[in-house]
Amino acid sequence: MDYREMIARRAALELNDGEVVNLGFGMPTAVANYIPDGVDVILQSENGCLLFGPTPKRGQQDADNGNAGGQPISLQPGAAIFDLTTSFSIIRGGHVDTTILGALEVDQYGNIANWAMPVAPGKYSPGMGGAMDLVGGARKVVATLQHNDKKGASKVLKECLLPLTGKGVVDIIITDKAVFSVGPAGLILREMAAGFTVDDIRALTEAEFTVADDLTEYRLGFIQEAAAAKEQ
Repeated sequence: MDYREMIARRAALELNDGEVVNLGFGMPTAVANYIPDGVDVILQSENGCLLFGPTPKRGQQDADNGNAGGQPISLQPGAAIFDLTTSFSIIRGGHVDTTILGALEVDQYGNIANWAMPVAPGKYSPGMGGAMDLVGGARKVVATLQHNDKKGASKVLKECLLPLTGKGVVDIIITDKAVFSVGPAGLILREMAAGFTVDDIRALTEAEFTVADDLTEYRLGFIQEAAAAKEQ
């Protein structure tokens, strides 16, 4: 599987039964396809949808129903489509339990930068969108991103270089190589991808971190569980 699917599958494991969950633009939209069995959540999209489900099969999509990235979605029984005013009333009103967002950079203080791509000196594109409201309104913020850029530089930094979306708001960082929680003392390495050592993760990560006593291998949800059941 590619890194996008890997990250989306792992991010889905952060969800708990009964939660209202916002899925942001980019990789997070795919999380809808990997909700674990037995976990019943209410998915919310900032563009105005509540209670949607996985990506519909080809030919079953409705052009009027899309997620934050404009991709087709399926609607669950009881779903609602509404305007942005209502959608952001849900977000700003503190009704979102967990938001899963894409990120350009995160750092060891729980800061996130996810909107400002530099296109020229002092100029950035695109705009911030709804992420600023989500990091302030959701009870739990999960940041998803590749661990390193195309040149191999760490995207998990000591301090973000790009303009911030939110300061000290991230609870969990999920990359294609590791999972960190953000605590009062900084980052804690919770999981790492198969084939990597702690020293490997340190070499790939600019940010400082401690290692959890119960450090485990990177989890991939029901794929991993299905493989274990097959072996039995």
